Amino acid sequence: MRILLASDAWFPQINGVVRTLSRVRQELEAEGHVFEVIAPDQFRTIACPSYPEVRLAVLPGIGLRKRVEAFRPDAIHIATEGPIGLAVRNYCVKHKLPFTTSYHTRFPEYLSARIPVSPELGYRFMRWFHKPSSGIMVATQSMRRELEAKGFTGIVDWTRGVDTTLFRPNAPQALDLPRPVYMYVGRVAVEKNIKAFLDLDLDGSKVVVGDGPQRAQLQADYPDVIFVGAKQGEDLAAHYASGDVFVFPSRTDTFGLVMLEALASGMPVAAYPVPGPLDVVDGSGAGVLSEDLGAATRDAIKISRARCREHALTFSWANCADIFRANLQPLN
Repeated sequence: MRILLASDAWFPQINGVVRTLSRVRQELEAEGHVFEVIAPDQFRTIACPSYPEVRLAVLPGIGLRKRVEAFRPDAIHIATEGPIGLAVRNYCVKHKLPFTTSYHTRFPEYLSARIPVSPELGYRFMRWFHKPSSGIMVATQSMRRELEAKGFTGIVDWTRGVDTTLFRPNAPQALDLPRPVYMYVGRVAVEKNIKAFLDLDLDGSKVVVGDGPQRAQLQADYPDVIFVGAKQGEDLAAHYASGDVFVFPSRTDTFGLVMLEALASGMPVAAYPVPGPLDVVDGSGAGVLSEDLGAATRDAIKISRARCREHALTFSWANCADIFRANLQPLN
């Protein structure tokens, strides 16, 4: 199958969306499928307002028809709702081509966290954007229920996976700090609610792995916290293996791939009982969910690393890729 993938999130960005899409592409290419990726690095870009690390493509619709026709896709998937996603969506609607979309990010809440605008305005746009889709792929049942309650239709399931070879409890440790080591991994941005973690009264060390627009301010406000920046590959695995509890303070993620990476590394998860953690952790015995994040963190440290690893092994990238392929809508 020849698959056209349109995404405003792509390398050199480092986030769960990019890791998911790139791994699915890798799995399916190994089976003989062919991908053409339309991404921001192929265009002139501008910095996303309030998030300069994210680059937005300028006029990605120019030359789009020629590019699509030259590739001759069997299926089109639009992963994001940014300029590239919008250009490909409008092209498909105009030419009556079926396509699928995915819902990775609570964009309305993210926008509302940055500027004084009601999330409902964002959801009005999101409903319009996804309405022509032949299938809106979502990662969790709680996200499905939430979107259905907001008037979205045509939702299909698409689970996630984790690289249990890379992320492992016995990876060489990157940090030698006073124990316990409490860790957050991910974008350092206001919507991630990282302050809720940093404000906790905990013995030991707090570590933030990642980068983003809020890093400089948080680093100045919390001088006792270790900020190590963004990490990838074995370096990232070594940082995960150095932690004792993974603290996930976000209330807005649709899934939270970093929780799976932490669990595969043997780290129990402490989080709020919200979509994402509820789907990944609840009932697994591999973490603690509570509105009292401090209590959850102190209880999570009692969980065995073996139990965390066992739970992570139930998530497969091969299964994730197969579901993605099955959800695609053939053009013919």
